[in-house]
Amino acid sequence: MARVLAKEHAQGLIRVEAVSLTDDRQSAGLWPFPVTACGKSRLRFVWAVQNARWKHSHVIYDFAGMARAHRVLGPNRQPFATWMHGIEVWEGARKEHLRSVQGADLLFTNSAFTRGRSDTLHGGLASAKLCWLATEEDLPGPLRERPPGNTVMILGRMDSSNAARYRRYKGHEQLIECWHEVVAAVPDARLLIVGGGPGKQEVMALANSSPAAASIEFRGFVPDAAMSEVFAESDVFAMPSRGEGFGLVYIEAMRNRLPVIASKHDAAPEVNIEGETGYNVDLDQPAQLPARIIHLLKNPTLARQMGEAGQARWNKHFRFSAFRDRFRPLLWELLAKR
Repeated sequence: MARVLAKEHAQGLIRVEAVSLTDDRQSAGLWPFPVTACGKSRLRFVWAVQNARWKHSHVIYDFAGMARAHRVLGPNRQPFATWMHGIEVWEGARKEHLRSVQGADLLFTNSAFTRGRSDTLHGGLASAKLCWLATEEDLPGPLRERPPGNTVMILGRMDSSNAARYRRYKGHEQLIECWHEVVAAVPDARLLIVGGGPGKQEVMALANSSPAAASIEFRGFVPDAAMSEVFAESDVFAMPSRGEGFGLVYIEAMRNRLPVIASKHDAAPEVNIEGETGYNVDLDQPAQLPARIIHLLKNPTLARQMGEAGQARWNKHFRFSAFRDRFRPLLWELLAKR
């Protein structure tokens, strides 16, 4: 979204100013429009939003939690829009998050699944405008220069199982628990776990207790600039999650020509087409996950075909320019409101 706003700003079509909760001064200076960097201070963020609202006619928030700042200090005359992305507006949603999305003048959602589930649970959200997300790039991932192998990769945050909200749902446990079955069928299979988070030690302990522990590797945090190399050494991307409102990592895997294994329990089937770009397994049928992994590893031609189909789907729907073409009409719909 910020890149689209930056292009409109650079062309003189709109005047943009941003308030960032997480950026510091150095990172804020990379944008082509003024950015107030709040350095993770929520108080500073709320204050900056209230100051900015007097200078601008419209406000956009990229997350329902951020939109709470819109009326902290009283009524606001400016029309505002916000995004809802999934888990923050599903079961257990905070009342202030729901007030933000239900009170928006225009509401954007990342998937039809997110819109349908949140409206069923809470009501008043069926009018949200669908706008699929996209990668930051318009170019496909680099061609791999190695023969097919047997590496399955998962990329995702590892939250603690004891967290009060948003318990770990990405699918690390399910992959580790079935991995000995995969190795029994494909002896040189390797599970590559990329990412970090407060629950990493718990996940590592689970991996160490697996009969196939020797074939599970933790890579840790990998910077975005180095992720193309990790995708290049992988043959299948698997993240059998139960809680994706969209799943940006799925389209990044598609961009890099990897078949995707996701689940049928969230928005993944809207992104990953069953039997075409990969598989969406039923996690309540535990045998499905290892069976699909084994099937792809034993059929590299099929895996390659699915990866190529995934990249074609990415090229059509999930490049940055595709997002820009979807989002610009919604932006101008907001700007037409007074």
